[in-house]
Parts: sequence; structure tokens; C-alpha cells
Amino acid sequence: MTFDNGADNMRSNDTTWYSHFASLAPTAAILALVVGGCSVLPAPLPPDNIYLLEAASVPPIVSTRRDVVLAVSLPRARAGFDTAQMIWVRQVHGLETYARNRWADAPARMLAPLIVQALERSGAFHAVVSAPSGVAAGLRLDTELVRLQQDFTVKPSEVRFTLGVQLIDTATQRVIATAEFDETEKCETEDAYGGVRAANRALERLLVRVAEFCAGR
Repeated sequence: MTFDNGADNMRSNDTTWYSHFASLAPTAAILALVVGGCSVLPAPLPPDNIYLLEAASVPPIVSTRRDVVLAVSLPRARAGFDTAQMIWVRQVHGLETYARNRWADAPARMLAPLIVQALERSGAFHAVVSAPSGVAAGLRLDTELVRLQQDFTVKPSEVRFTLGVQLIDTATQRVIATAEFDETEKCETEDAYGGVRAANRALERLLVRVAEFCAGR
């Protein structure tokens, strides 16, 4: 009596099982890599904090309304400040930016409608329009954002907000007057939001000064 058939069957079963295991091994290895990789994926970054430049209404200025239309050109920005990134400094000549905080748009572009609104409410002009415009304007106001930064070289930190302005006679292209207005405002907290609140308080004073400058010329 022999057991050859039984041995052959056992060898056949072993071979089949091994082949089946070998075919599944790559799949199992890939699955292990995927599961392991998922466990080490970095956590998603929080969304950026986005802020606006906003200001309270400028009160009417005691001035006789002039029968002239004033055009307000889109403000320019000095090098380093034509960006939606929020600028801060900790040493002279050095500009740095917040990683997770930014303006909704470049500050110079956000300033344009605020300046127009302030000049309209001043009551000093027949009309105030944004340039370019199809409306004939006797005067044009050009502005430049010179500086908008949160300064950490002092404690508490403070915001410096500086605007350059130029009033031009459009008929002759003659510069009637120029000025530079600078406002400094202390921050209530040592972070980006503290800088935003300080910037908007400084902006309110700047808009009043710009309106008075234009109305007095």
C-alpha cells in the first residue's frame, strides 16, 4: 500500500496556497503603504485671516462748495507696499510679512473708494469721481501709499500710515499743491489684528486731512 496520491495532493494544495498568497502580497503591501502614509499626512493649514481697510464717515468740512468736479486717480504704492501681504518691521530697512494674515486687496486699491467717499462727504466740491471718467474734471487728486507697516521696534507696537498727495489743474496740468500726511497709531494687541485696528484708526485721521487739503485749495 502506498500514499503517493495523498502526498501529491498535499504538495498540490501547498503550491496552490503559496501561489494565492504570493498573488495577494503586492496588494497587501500597497495597502499597508497607503494606510501608513495616511497616518503621517500633515494636518491641513488653517485658512488665512483676511482684513479690510475701513474708516468712519468723514464729517462735512466747513468750506464753501466749489463749482468744480474733482477726479481721484487710483492710488499708487511705493516699492514694498504694492501687495496684499501685511507688512511689519523689527529692524530699520527691513520689511517682513505675516504668513497667515493678509489684506483683502492691496491697500492702495482699497484706498481709492475711501478717498472718493471722504471727499464727497466733505461737501467741498460739485462732484467727486474716480479717474479715469467720462466726466470732465477741473481738478485731479493723485495719491501714493508711502508706507503702511506695523512697527515692532517699539513697545507697544504701532502702525505707521503715510500718504503722499498731489492736486493738479487738469486744464494746464499744473501742480497746485503737494503734501505728505503721516499718522502713527499704537496697537492694542501685539498681533496682526491689533495692526489692522490701528491702521483703520489712523486711516480715519488721514482721510480728514486729505479732504481738508483738497478743500483748502
